[in-house]
Amino acid sequence: MNTFQVQLNRYADLILQVGLNLQKGQRLIINAPISASSFVQEITRKAYDLGAKNVIVDYDDEQLRKIKIEKAPEEGLKDFPQWKAKGYLEMAKENMALLNLAAPNPELFQDSDPSRVALVNKTAGEAMVDFRQFISGGRINWLIAAIPTKEWAKTIFPELKNDDAVSKLWEQIFYTTRVDQENPVALWKEHISLMNMKANYLNNKKYKTLHYKGPGTDLTIDIHTQTKWMCAEFINDQEVHFVPNLPTEEVFTIPIKTGVNGTVSSTKPLNYGGNLIQNFSLTFKEGKVVDFRAEQGYEVLKNLLNTDDGASYLGEVALVPHDSPISNTGIVFNNTLFDENASCHIALGNALKICVEEGKNMTKEELEIIGYNDSITHVDFMIGSGELDIDGERIDGTKEPIFRKGNWAF
Repeated sequence: MNTFQVQLNRYADLILQVGLNLQKGQRLIINAPISASSFVQEITRKAYDLGAKNVIVDYDDEQLRKIKIEKAPEEGLKDFPQWKAKGYLEMAKENMALLNLAAPNPELFQDSDPSRVALVNKTAGEAMVDFRQFISGGRINWLIAAIPTKEWAKTIFPELKNDDAVSKLWEQIFYTTRVDQENPVALWKEHISLMNMKANYLNNKKYKTLHYKGPGTDLTIDIHTQTKWMCAEFINDQEVHFVPNLPTEEVFTIPIKTGVNGTVSSTKPLNYGGNLIQNFSLTFKEGKVVDFRAEQGYEVLKNLLNTDDGASYLGEVALVPHDSPISNTGIVFNNTLFDENASCHIALGNALKICVEEGKNMTKEELEIIGYNDSITHVDFMIGSGELDIDGERIDGTKEPIFRKGNWAF
């Protein structure tokens, strides 16, 4: 077995054993691009070896999505198959595991009408809102992992031929997920332990406000005492531990919806639904975006903010050190899964119930009292750099450094 096959095999094991932590007797749903069929077949074999009850694959053809955006009547853009929404919800209630193999083409919809793309995204978001509660609440074990495609790889390595670009991207995926090293499962357990230590430190400090300062950024974010900092290690309703993002370097919580003020500037491009939004800034007042700018993708950003009321408020605050494996590659991946784990980031839209003590059992009204943001969308964007400083303000007004020059200050 050559080196690539060894690392690919480790990657598949990492996905199932650490990311999903697939349990015997579980049903596994895999969302994947059709180009990933050979890897999906390998995942399926391993899943059955681990005792999966059934593996159901939901393939996606991005060109069919583009054809729909360009050709379908408006009423077709508003049409989402209810059988699919009901099916996913029913399987979630039966404790399914969900694997999303992400391979987005950052330029897929660059020539498409942004309002039509936004309508399709909104329609899907509204149809799947009940199912997404199982995701945001960590009620089922789920995972997003990446698989290269030539379209994605060429946006990162345009100077390389298609096959060489894909091979180069595989190398980076193996490096950032640590499968290029011996025993990556053990390495990930150690990594998760270190991230949990950072989260515990922040929870013990009980900071009520975060102050961000950097080029183009002067922002304050209020944190409710009933919320908690976490790393990307979740525990589902069956008490199964899982890691929903591979790779991951973040420690995160949720803000008070109306407690965000100031201006923040992006530090990396945002790939949103097949469009790139670049060099943009947002200005917040009492939590809401009241002004925004973008050098590229202005209309796409505008449509994102108008998705629903909650889309113009924040739902996540995440801390990621500048000195970390993904950041140290020096590569802009044009893929949020990677870029958000190379940089501090915040997210527009829906907050994560898992960051609220007893959040899974709270009513909508109870969540609103603590400033929980509700939305059908959740979009992370990157604001971190080697020049970002963050201070934490404690309940007594004391300010302490959390980040200095993009890295942990403790």
